Amino acid sequence: MTFDETAIDWLAGILAEAAQAEIMPRFRRLGDGDIRQKTSAADLVTEADVNAERLITARLRDRYPSAMVVGEEACSEDPALLDGLGDAELAFTVDPVDGTFNFASGVPLFGVMLAVVVRGETVAGIIHDPVGKDWLIAARGAGSHIRHAHGSLEKVHVAAPVPISQMTGAVSWQYLDEPERSRLARNQTKALSQFAYRCAAHEYRLLASGHAHFVVYNKLMPWDHLPGVLIHQEAGGHAARIDGSAYLPSHVDGGLLVAPDQDSWQELRRELWAE
Repeated sequence: MTFDETAIDWLAGILAEAAQAEIMPRFRRLGDGDIRQKTSAADLVTEADVNAERLITARLRDRYPSAMVVGEEACSEDPALLDGLGDAELAFTVDPVDGTFNFASGVPLFGVMLAVVVRGETVAGIIHDPVGKDWLIAARGAGSHIRHAHGSLEKVHVAAPVPISQMTGAVSWQYLDEPERSRLARNQTKALSQFAYRCAAHEYRLLASGHAHFVVYNKLMPWDHLPGVLIHQEAGGHAARIDGSAYLPSHVDGGLLVAPDQDSWQELRRELWAE
């Protein structure tokens, strides 16, 4: 079965279903046995992540039995599930709880993210906010919108370009090696202010809706970035890997710089990496 853009409403619905059934009932109610470390004390998985991903995956496979489904928790158990994402006829990436550290800490900054990939191109992205009960949605060529809980649709646009001294942004330096880590941390002070949500879902929302200007990421897992990059691009922004090449679903390295436009991207690339 091929993907049709009319299915976006259905996809948004299953993210909300997973949030209502598996995520929000566990928010601020997790027991000691419901949280586990993956790679570090800052890289967690909870029963909400696992069960929400199972629900979303089951719904996707019922409707699209031949599609590839790439879920964060499934790939944590079997990294080989990522193989072929860039070539699949139809694939979905799923981040069941983006911002798990926040979720496990009782902080209401987390989201559910899904991207649709067709033959190596991201064609749709959805970020659901289980707390605010709304969605940030984009389809390639159709712009980006917030679908509010009360049903209205609001078009969003990235912030107007400004000099770096007037920008607000985030540099996710925890996955960078030295000396790049210290260089970017130092040069970020050239910006007006910073944010650090520990949640790509809300960071992309901030950028796509024009409330901040840039982010730098180094770790590129598709479930973390494919939805947000498409939403940001459809809101008028520019994103590319650090070497200037296009970010594709098959990429898991090379870093990512997201900015209001290409000129801003060039200024940020020059100033943030300056010696």
